[in-house]
Amino acid sequence: MSLLPVAEAQARLFALAPPLPAETAPVAACTGLWLASDLLALRNQPWADLSAMDGYAVRAAEWPGPWLVAGESAAGGAVPAPLAPGQACRIFTGAPLPAGADTILIQENATRERDRLTASDDPLPVGRNIRPAASDFATNARLLAAGSALTPARIALAVLGGHGTLPVGRRPTVALISTGNELVPPGEPTPAGSLPSSNAAMLAAMLAALPCDVIDLGIVPDDLDAMTAALKRAASADIIVSTGGASVGDHDMVRPAFAQAGGRLDFWKIRMRPGKPLMAGTIADAVFLGLPGNPVSAFVTATLFLLPLVRHRAGSTAPLPRLSEARLAAPLPATGDRDDYLRAYRGEAGIVSVTSQDSAATAAMAMADCLIVRPAGSSIAAAGDIVTILPLTD
Repeated sequence: MSLLPVAEAQARLFALAPPLPAETAPVAACTGLWLASDLLALRNQPWADLSAMDGYAVRAAEWPGPWLVAGESAAGGAVPAPLAPGQACRIFTGAPLPAGADTILIQENATRERDRLTASDDPLPVGRNIRPAASDFATNARLLAAGSALTPARIALAVLGGHGTLPVGRRPTVALISTGNELVPPGEPTPAGSLPSSNAAMLAAMLAALPCDVIDLGIVPDDLDAMTAALKRAASADIIVSTGGASVGDHDMVRPAFAQAGGRLDFWKIRMRPGKPLMAGTIADAVFLGLPGNPVSAFVTATLFLLPLVRHRAGSTAPLPRLSEARLAAPLPATGDRDDYLRAYRGEAGIVSVTSQDSAATAAMAMADCLIVRPAGSSIAAAGDIVTILPLTD
């Protein structure tokens, strides 16, 4: 099986399963989810012509007065009586205008003696300091498109549109499996030949910012039957993720166990460094991702494949990470026949590649706040060149 380009592998991964069915959730529980269908306004906003300032509602043609102050309008109060010619209405921010008024004289520019009001500023144009009815949105207007990320501002928009619940994509369940005879649980003693199992904790931390439920199925030894049983147990999840054991060594049991568990392989091996031995397919209704075991490789492939897959299944229409551009602080060598994803950090002089790019160099990885994306066949990059980066932090 030839090496797949990253973009093609991502597209094929999304094609393995559609977004999960929608469910209805209260707006307070929707932050970070994605909208499952277009959202239409159930009301006008503003609901009427409202004052944008404290002052007096008057007729512009009657400037500079005098007006007789007759009545008051406050937000949440009753709609004021219509203005007769020569009348003004005391009004406060957010309050509805009385019929007949067409401008607001702000209180700083008003002179009032008892109920007699005059203007002390330049002539008032029609519409000054008024928020017209439905100027924000009108009933049946599309507030948000399906697939929109529900940010705090968009939730406010939905609520102002009259909604208390929203149709959202269901949170995927992600089952994590760590493989390897050498692994021991975090915090336990590590005798010679053993290694703390860090990938599940790392992936769970990466997934914590996304709307999903994570199930850690623990460490599975390099045993065909044990791995097969673990995959069958995980098949009720929406996404299954294993780390390690996906290569071709005598002790790499993920591929044969995947087949024995009824899995259908879609692709294996990606044209990227690190992370070439990544496999993907399906088991029952679950999408399966077999990530490399080295923590750096697992981190990079999770960034490019697992996190986008969770977004896709949760309903996002833009699940891929956002790329940007930055200036290099130091030169980079030419790339070979695979795309390079170099761990780097943003320094004062520009982007700096970490010293070690080895796939087991976790100390160097912990320094990184971005990945430099270098396509296969790229020539030497000089200090000051603009490169593509994938930010890992805001």
